[in-house]
Amino acid sequence: MRTRGITKANVQYSVLAVLAIAALAAGISYFRKDVAESHRHARLAVLYYTFSRFDAPIIILGDSITEASTLPRSLCDHPIVNAGFNGASTTSDLGTWLLEALDGRRAAAILVALGTNDALPAHSAQAFEANYASLLAQLKTVTDHLAVLGIPAIEMRGRVTAEMRNEAMGRIDALNAILPAVAEKAGAAFVALPPMPTPHTIDAVHLDAAGYAVWDAAVLKWMSGTCSTR
Repeated sequence: MRTRGITKANVQYSVLAVLAIAALAAGISYFRKDVAESHRHARLAVLYYTFSRFDAPIIILGDSITEASTLPRSLCDHPIVNAGFNGASTTSDLGTWLLEALDGRRAAAILVALGTNDALPAHSAQAFEANYASLLAQLKTVTDHLAVLGIPAIEMRGRVTAEMRNEAMGRIDALNAILPAVAEKAGAAFVALPPMPTPHTIDAVHLDAAGYAVWDAAVLKWMSGTCSTR
């Protein structure tokens, strides 16, 4: 594992009050490619150092929705590690990224929360299914408890019109319909998200406090359930 030379990126997060689906096609990110890559290396370094301090962590792997979450630091004597990465999708090779950070260690449990960045640019459902299956196969090698979280709904806010929202939700619903079977084939659990309140986002996509109340509850319920099976 090579960590020398990796420095913390000077990443600027933008809270966008106005967001259009066309802009989200870039991966829900307005960062330049070099800045995003620096952020990826910084997150990898942080995770490597974090995992070096703990045994058998509970990990949540996902995109910016995961990265911005504020889950508890531990549960049932296991540290909870946030492995969210802004802009991540099923094409981001997160399995290799996470296994490199684990550096031979095993996780007590891993929950995968991906799909928004696959749905908004209208990636094919077939590619999404294949990519997700490949990711789960990688993660299965480092944990006995694996799960897939449903994709949260987006809203009509700012410049996101009802037509844009309905089009995007059609893709999100289609991917959510695929996920239970993808999880089952991989020997993983599927964690459905309950309906969100209105509103539940700050910018049509990223969750506000009400959205995270629902999201956190679903995540922690599954994590707590794994404690009794270990």
